[in-house]
Amino acid sequence: MAMSVESIETVVDMQPADKVSRTPLRSLAAKLPWIVIVQILVVAAILLAVQLAVDSGAVKRIYLASPTQILAAFPQLVTRENLLFHLSVTLAEAGVGVALSAILGIATGIAMGLFPKVHRFLNPFLIWFMAIPKVTIIPLLTLYLGLGFEHKVFIIFLFCYFLFVFNTIAGIKQVQDNHIKVARALGASQRQIIWKVVLPSATPSIMAAVRIEAATCLLATLFAEIVASKAGVGNLLNKLSGIYDTAGVFALVILVTSIALLIIYLVDLLERRVLLKWKYV
Repeated sequence: MAMSVESIETVVDMQPADKVSRTPLRSLAAKLPWIVIVQILVVAAILLAVQLAVDSGAVKRIYLASPTQILAAFPQLVTRENLLFHLSVTLAEAGVGVALSAILGIATGIAMGLFPKVHRFLNPFLIWFMAIPKVTIIPLLTLYLGLGFEHKVFIIFLFCYFLFVFNTIAGIKQVQDNHIKVARALGASQRQIIWKVVLPSATPSIMAAVRIEAATCLLATLFAEIVASKAGVGNLLNKLSGIYDTAGVFALVILVTSIALLIIYLVDLLERRVLLKWKYV
């Protein structure tokens, strides 16, 4: 049966008033957890306080940049300072350095974790090399490798390699001997034991190292570029600090921090996918 206009109006009037008048913003706020709302309010209050402090002159702009100044600095960095080029250099150095440290570090950790004699032989050397202050050898690395790509990659490797080694060893030590014995009894080869038993069990420790290095690799790259470099975000930071471009410096810091957070989020997503895959196999 077709409904009359009066019937339709009656049905609309019977709907709760909050559902009819609720705006998309109120609907979104209703779905957010209260702690997220509080976090957003705290961040907004801090940004507002910084903006007022800088605009009023209570804090000199040479010491602190306001949020609006930082936002305005991004287009200038892209157009005037060639930010995308410097960022690509930094990400390439960080990516290659972490990849090399992960491959060699995990391989070393597997060898040391599976073979006690290899562990006894390599452990003192690794501890000794890990204890060397990285700052003291950077001038020598600059002398040996110059200021190019290899210089930054090697410094990142020194920062990241040892954590992959020892986290892999810790993960392998958590593997139950019964699992390895059962795999051998079923005729599994050494390669199959490593790929099907050891690595899945050691994955949580390895992924913990990856999560830490996701932020550490960028810090190590910036550190290496600030000390000596021809390009990269660290080199750009040096330049902006030298001319007291506070807004540009804060913009770069926020950019690098945001990239590190994005990488950590992607690592967490990868970890959940990998762990769930092995959990239900």
